[in-house]
Amino acid sequence: MSNLPDVLAMGGHGVYVWSAYGITATVLILLFLPPILGKRRLVQAEARRRRREGM
Repeated sequence: MSNLPDVLAMGGHGVYVWSAYGITATVLILLFLPPILGKRRLVQAEARRRRREGM
């Protein structure tokens, strides 16, 4: 069985493979995070508006 450094190196292609995984993960986080945070801000703003109007 191979040891961990050999598995991570992937026969010399590990740098490219792991950087591709890293870039993909970063892009996905950057695509999903703003809408989630925006929804949270919208819900908080609506709650403040309702409290202000006495609903």
